[in-house]
Amino acid sequence: MTIITEKKKIKHPYIICKKDTCNGKPIIVGTRIRVSQIAIEYERMRMTPDEIIQAHPHLTLAKIHDALSYYYENVEKINADIRSGEGFVEEMKKDYPHSIMKEKHVRNKNIYK
Repeated sequence: MTIITEKKKIKHPYIICKKDTCNGKPIIVGTRIRVSQIAIEYERMRMTPDEIIQAHPHLTLAKIHDALSYYYENVEKINADIRSGEGFVEEMKKDYPHSIMKEKHVRNKNIYK
């Protein structure tokens, strides 16, 4: 007996890709919040969907779950996008080692001594 498994494409009513928004990356409809951002908050930061809503009160639980469903359906592609973004940040750190924020922090810290 042969079992045929078919990967069915699920429709995601709350996810859209628009080439003029966030470089065409999948985002939650009506926002600029990328699916990858929700995935990072859930997977890496270990935030629950309720905690994600607290961080983004304009989202709904349905939108969070749809973003996570989209992520798991496209995990390789979205993880590649995340790694690409992390690589970009590392290159920027090399190109611009001087941090204005760090300088302000040190300056403000010295004010209160």
